[in-house]
Amino acid sequence: MKKVVSLTICLLGASTLFASSSLITKAKDNGLVGIPSSNVELMKLIDDKKDPITKEKVELGKKLYFDPRISKSGLISCNTCHNLGLGGADGISAAIGHGWTANPHHLNSPTVYNSVFFKAQFWDGRSPHLADQAQGPVQAGPEMAAPASLVEQRINSIPEYVNEFKTAYGKDVKIDFEKITATIATFEKKLVTPSKFDDFLNGNEKALNDEEKKGLALFIDKGCTTCHTGIALGGTMQPFQVASQYKFMNIGDFKGDKNGMVKTPTLRNITETAPYFHNGQIWALNDAVKEMGSVQLGIEISDSDANEIVTFLKTLKGVKPDISYPQLPESSIDTARPDSK
Repeated sequence: MKKVVSLTICLLGASTLFASSSLITKAKDNGLVGIPSSNVELMKLIDDKKDPITKEKVELGKKLYFDPRISKSGLISCNTCHNLGLGGADGISAAIGHGWTANPHHLNSPTVYNSVFFKAQFWDGRSPHLADQAQGPVQAGPEMAAPASLVEQRINSIPEYVNEFKTAYGKDVKIDFEKITATIATFEKKLVTPSKFDDFLNGNEKALNDEEKKGLALFIDKGCTTCHTGIALGGTMQPFQVASQYKFMNIGDFKGDKNGMVKTPTLRNITETAPYFHNGQIWALNDAVKEMGSVQLGIEISDSDANEIVTFLKTLKGVKPDISYPQLPESSIDTARPDSK
């Protein structure tokens, strides 16, 4: 009798292991990719040979990311809308910028975490990479409202910043707007958040429990990986409102790019980045899942199925880099004064 019981347990264990291995294969076959556990392999994905990541550039980029002096008013930093303590977003429906101005298109601030993996930046995908993207909000009137020349003047007027740029790039560095924003982008490239989902995809079958695996399988079977795929589970341009109209489409005037394509939001850390959708109109993740079923897949996702999918989505909450708020270099008498107008 003991032999029979033992054999049964072994068979059940083998069955569970096979099921997990099969689900990993299924996930990968549907385009899901894990963040590499090896830093060497990760750097191959995020580094740029033309502008390699160094600790000096990252530290300088962090200071610039948190420095409100790159905004016209001297009040708004990159971290204002992409708060690293709030999932890399701001937790409100429409971003608020210069002069307490709400985004004129009622656009929600996307997370900056894992943005290095996005194939396109901004909701309309108009920037191809982070260095280009960083230039937009700084200059945009409803956001930071700082002309490139003003940003250059302020940074070059601060001796400590000048010295740090020389340390990071060499004594002959030209500290222009492109170099400043590219340095911010270098810091952002390091904002990668591996989770237990990545452990699972990288071969640890026990990283997810049975309910989480069930949610992942349902996520795939329902067709969610049609858009939420790749290492970011998003970040690519996709058609929007494929099957039906998004019920809050009348909030704001955003319609996507010229072809009606919209950047798919990453699902990493999705539990931290409510409200959802480009105009931030849905606050409950279960409701967002059901709305996507209707709008994109043309199916009705039940409450129970939505709950199962959300159980999986919770596994995408990753480990954040340990980032302390930097002490910023002091302004000089020559630094351009804040301007709130």
